[in-house]
Amino acid sequence: MKIALPTGQPYIAENKLVPHTRGVYSFGNINVFASTRLGLVERRLIFKQPQDVDVYPSIIQMKRYELRAMRHIAHDTGIKKMRRIGHSYEFEQIKNYVQGDDFRSINWKASSRRATLMVNQYEDERSQQVYCIVDKSRAMRMPFEGMSLMDYAINTALAISNIILKKQDKAGLLTFSDVMGATLKAERDTGQLNRILESLYREKERPGESNYELLYEAVRRLIGARSLLILFSNFESSYALERALPTLRRLSRAHLMVVVFFENTEIRKRSVEDVHTTADVYRQAVARQFLQDKREMVTRLRQYGIQAVLTKPQDLTLNTINKYLELKSRGLI
Repeated sequence: MKIALPTGQPYIAENKLVPHTRGVYSFGNINVFASTRLGLVERRLIFKQPQDVDVYPSIIQMKRYELRAMRHIAHDTGIKKMRRIGHSYEFEQIKNYVQGDDFRSINWKASSRRATLMVNQYEDERSQQVYCIVDKSRAMRMPFEGMSLMDYAINTALAISNIILKKQDKAGLLTFSDVMGATLKAERDTGQLNRILESLYREKERPGESNYELLYEAVRRLIGARSLLILFSNFESSYALERALPTLRRLSRAHLMVVVFFENTEIRKRSVEDVHTTADVYRQAVARQFLQDKREMVTRLRQYGIQAVLTKPQDLTLNTINKYLELKSRGLI
């Protein structure tokens, strides 16, 4: 900033900065170069006023999806209303029978007292443990529309943790790569969402590969009861999945495991482009084979009872919330 200072008068200079990524922004010393009007004399002044500014993940997105996902509110486009299966739910209330209610839920004693059919209404079981596990390895560095895949995973982990707590479940957090990162035991108290937020905004991608054995030991040590584990990772090849699969299978024996990974949208565009040369034909064939490999990864995971979600980065939050609501509606948690 170049400023002409009036003689003997104070002057306030303002400079607004807009951060585009989460993390800690550190501001160092303030450097001032003061010179005369003709530039014959110049002096450098240093003011030591270091300051850190915390930039958090998207709070607006978290609140938007909270309104969509809660029960008794009209479901907006994208949030699926799941049909309940079975009766593994907590009792909520007795209500008048309406056409379509399950006749097995009729409360005969209440019906005889009121001289009209009454049914028991149930709600989802509460206090289930749900952990979001975020992979911080180099596979999550891939950029998409100005954000890395890890940024998308962190925003989604925050949004779904908020919904988990609103549903009266317990939300927890794990981050890992070649070393373990943040670990938060699943809780349901009012300060848990803030603790998750404080843990997530500082996380950064690491250059190493994911150590799934390390993750397994951390889960076994930290999580005792059966829980829902939502793993945000990225498998760009069948080889990468095969290396992680033995550990994922061991985790799925003790917990309900959901693996969420990403579809490469650039490759999908390449697979449907018009071809004009032989090189274009080869590129399109490779792109289609790559997409087929991704679909086979989903099938491979489901063969071993592991839930899988293959999603575009921009649809990550929506699809993850849908999967959580589906599993809860089916009484699998």
